[in-house]
Amino acid sequence: MGLPTLEFSDSFLDSPEFRERLQCHEIELERTNRFIKDLIKDGNMLISALRNLSLAVQRFSQSLQEFQFECIGDAETDDEVNIAQSLKEFSQLLSTMEEERKRLIQNADDVLISPLERFRKEQIGAVKEGKKQFDKETERYYSVLEKHLSLSSKKKETQLHEADSQMSKDRQVFYDASLQYVFKIQEVQERKKFEFVEPLLAFLQGLFTFYHEGYELASEFEPYKQQLQFNLQNARNNFESTRAEVERLMKRIRSAEEDFKAPSCFTMEGYLYIQEKRPLGSVWTRYYCTYEKSQTSQQTGELNGVVNGAPEMFRLRSCVRRKTDSIDKRFCFDIEVVERHGVITLQALSEANRRLIIRKASFLNDAGFNFVKKCIELVETRGITTLGLYRTGGVNSKVQRLMTTPPDMQLDADAWDNKTITSGLKNYFRCLAEPVLTYRLHKEFIKAAKYDDQKYRVRAIHALVHKLPEKNRAMLDLLTSHLLKVSSHSDQNLMTVSNLGMIFGPTLMRSQEETVAAMMNIKFQNIVVEIIIENHDKVRLHISIHITYTLSHTHTPDIMYVPIRSLVRPQTSRCRYLRLRPLGRLLGGTRPSACHLERGREAKALYSCEAEHSHELSFPQGALFSNVYPSVEPGWLQATYNGRTGLIPENYITYI
Repeated sequence: MGLPTLEFSDSFLDSPEFRERLQCHEIELERTNRFIKDLIKDGNMLISALRNLSLAVQRFSQSLQEFQFECIGDAETDDEVNIAQSLKEFSQLLSTMEEERKRLIQNADDVLISPLERFRKEQIGAVKEGKKQFDKETERYYSVLEKHLSLSSKKKETQLHEADSQMSKDRQVFYDASLQYVFKIQEVQERKKFEFVEPLLAFLQGLFTFYHEGYELASEFEPYKQQLQFNLQNARNNFESTRAEVERLMKRIRSAEEDFKAPSCFTMEGYLYIQEKRPLGSVWTRYYCTYEKSQTSQQTGELNGVVNGAPEMFRLRSCVRRKTDSIDKRFCFDIEVVERHGVITLQALSEANRRLIIRKASFLNDAGFNFVKKCIELVETRGITTLGLYRTGGVNSKVQRLMTTPPDMQLDADAWDNKTITSGLKNYFRCLAEPVLTYRLHKEFIKAAKYDDQKYRVRAIHALVHKLPEKNRAMLDLLTSHLLKVSSHSDQNLMTVSNLGMIFGPTLMRSQEETVAAMMNIKFQNIVVEIIIENHDKVRLHISIHITYTLSHTHTPDIMYVPIRSLVRPQTSRCRYLRLRPLGRLLGGTRPSACHLERGREAKALYSCEAEHSHELSFPQGALFSNVYPSVEPGWLQATYNGRTGLIPENYITYI
């Protein structure tokens, strides 16, 4: 909606409508005046910013000009020479651009600020002066008119004529002021179309000129840029090949000492202080010790060190933190070994070192099972309905005292409160050398927890549980059976399966690498544990192995794989294996006769399966097999799927 037109004839009528239309023009002109003032302010800020930018670019250019680029070696390639020279080229390019920017800044005041300020002061200012005059004459005219109309008609005729004549002159002055004001205000409204916009156009044209000069410089710079990019790519390629060689050299240097050691790696090694008993007391002697976790047993590891001047090796039975109030040394822990009676007291170099040693030297041994069973028994008999069970922590000193209780000692229910028991139980699992769900399967458990299909997620986790070592499965079954009981009282203790998953997720699962990515997966660890608890009866493993024949000693390897058929439904478990010595090696005998199945039959997969060895087939549910016939390995069939022949579990298919 545009501004209303002001007619000169309306000045004579001076109607309320005329005054309203006039006021519309006044409001608009005042808005324009404020806008121009703000625009001038912002324009000055822009010019100031351009000036500061120019100074910064000049300093940047000067720094590039002054820097001397040096390369490794006593000679430089052509690529290196061009790269080193590039900084001065960049400096020259920026300097050229700044000359154009300076001209833009110098002209900005003349082409933008001054014209706008002049229009505001001269044109809009003239309208304001016209309004003052018009308001003054309006007040004067209507004041005189009221006096004139109040003259008595009984005055002399000459006086009345004289008054009428003066009134006509005053009216004319008022009309002139009104006409002049109407003319000026409309003139400025029209004039702003060009006098307001022209400075903005001129300023933008200056910017365009500056940018155009930049474009011209960029075009001229293009051949040099392409050559420099070629030089940089060559330098990058040389760097990558050189870096690989240098890194290999660094690793060889770093592992130089390892060349003189046995190829096996120790679980831990470093200095420890060992308390040695002497007739008049005891002394602490520093020894360099190595510890290797047993690969064949989860109950022992080997600790090597120099004791009494001669190297000795111990098989470790237990490793526990020494109670603070029982010794005046810090960072101490006690170990029990197979070769000696009693305990050996050692001192680590720091608290972190002690925690690491205890964690790496902790096992799922009989003592651990006894400790867990005792803790669970106490919780279930007296405190399973306790509010916030396993969420509230106990006093650290009491927990540590509980952890050092001898395995064969019964836990006194009166001596230990629920918080200490539950905290001790969690602390035991946290201190294991390896989490119950193992480092080896950590990524697979996380992957399984990310499946969208809940049923498939449960089946995948079920299959992974079956891949755990036997003691790990037994411990997991013991704990999750207890946690399922705890969750069944969630109406009283508020410990739902979800809450227990959040508490025991980081305890039963942890990544071997402490990275940000591993931390982001903690929520999936919680999901894994939650599923194992909630589906405890489905996930727990019952194994039944049936060997109904002996194997010949003539064509059988020393180690073979025998499939395990679980008593639970096969679709909830992946194929598993048990390494057994062939009975034929021990007992002698003949190879069993082939099952009475025809060769070349077709079959369909009832469940999906993922191969664990190269001679097996992976397949989805519903897969069709051809050329199915018995295998020499019991419980397995030979079949062809998607052009590949391999083994499939017999209880995973049905014949067509």
